[in-house]
Amino acid sequence: MSEATESAAGYRDAELLPGTRRALTHRVATEQSQGRAPSVVGALVRDGRMVWSGSASMVEGHEPDADTQYRIGSITKSFVAVLVMRLAEEGLVGLTDPVGAHLTDLRVPEVTVGQLLAHTSGLASETPSPWWERTPGTVRPELADVLGADPVRHPAGRRFHYSNPGYALLGALVEAKRGLPWHEALREEVLEPLGMRRTTREPQAPAAGGFAVHPWADVMVPEAVQQTGRMAPAGELWSTAADLSRWAAFLAGGQDGVLPATAVERMRESAAPIDPTAPDNGYGLGLQLLRSGGRSLAGHTGSMPGFLAAIWVSVADGLGAVAFANSTSGSAIGGFAADLLAIAADAEPRFPTPWRPADRLDPALLELAGPWYWGTSAFALRVSADGELSLARIGQAGRQGTRFHVEQDGTWTGHDGYYGGETLRVVRREDGSVSHLDLGSFMFTREPYDETAPIPGGFQGWNQGLSAGE
Repeated sequence: MSEATESAAGYRDAELLPGTRRALTHRVATEQSQGRAPSVVGALVRDGRMVWSGSASMVEGHEPDADTQYRIGSITKSFVAVLVMRLAEEGLVGLTDPVGAHLTDLRVPEVTVGQLLAHTSGLASETPSPWWERTPGTVRPELADVLGADPVRHPAGRRFHYSNPGYALLGALVEAKRGLPWHEALREEVLEPLGMRRTTREPQAPAAGGFAVHPWADVMVPEAVQQTGRMAPAGELWSTAADLSRWAAFLAGGQDGVLPATAVERMRESAAPIDPTAPDNGYGLGLQLLRSGGRSLAGHTGSMPGFLAAIWVSVADGLGAVAFANSTSGSAIGGFAADLLAIAADAEPRFPTPWRPADRLDPALLELAGPWYWGTSAFALRVSADGELSLARIGQAGRQGTRFHVEQDGTWTGHDGYYGGETLRVVRREDGSVSHLDLGSFMFTREPYDETAPIPGGFQGWNQGLSAGE
């Protein structure tokens, strides 16, 4: 084994370096002190497992640990979204289905399942009064009570508008399809398979108490805990740093039997228009998206009276971070969790996967490698060891490259970038030689405006053009 390979293997297997651990512990202490929270907890996940956790408390010697429950608020939505995605994977619902096709007596039957997941349904942010987070669920026993008489604020599909009642509808959708309460479906289908036995609808000891800290004085009072009934899918769950570390690993890679990696990847993709006032923030299918410190993060933040929580994953870095505080406000919890992830990523950057040649490449694929021209613009097509293709512009700024994966019919589908979702086909001449590549009707040829290719609109040939000065 080479020295470089040993180093990479050591990174994956070893605990964090002492300097990294101290920096993380210092960040936790700073958050508790400056955020004026009774307690805070942080945890870091690397390559699928929790490698560090730390906490700070107002009472020395009574710090919580990774098994202490906190209420996680809207992180609950990511769990509900996975349940809905499971229904979609099974063909029981479609993301483009109107929710009214599955739930009756709604005032918004035309809103789609996907729009509810991505907060593009146009529904109101909150329920009618009184404030749902601070009143028992018996106040609004039916979905009609959650929506109110006039629940629409924007045309469906036009803009991102965060909607807590929208997730009440999704929880009801899960119950309608599974025939049992959403949280029981969650326990059976998701939590137990992932080993998340400390994630529950109601608190189970040891659990932190929630507090409101006065914004201008160093005093605090306990917050009441409400069971929110129909609104529970929007923010009811309690969890621990250890359990949410397992959730971070799942959000980064999926798990067979729960939700495959391809479906989780789809959840992490942007599904809502970007708010121009917050261009670094986005939303996928049940997951918040954040651009922070040059990194693309996916996860969710959450708050309920007395509690703040956040979880982020960076797939590129192989890292995830979890953060809790038991105060109603004061801590910028999303930034706190992002800082924990950045500390580890900057101090101990991930080793790249070693390059290895292919054991064997299909000669037909190897024939495609090299330069191609879209009109007069030069592109390079590369073939990886696993038979995947990538196409990127050569030597000038412009559209980013696109990766392609092979389909059963011999075509390739764009995985990302400008050509994401588009089909790449190889067009051959009668003698079997390659004429050109067809990519969403764009023609790529081996030479700029190759005279042997059927260029749309006609091409007279480079020697037929006007000479200089004419």
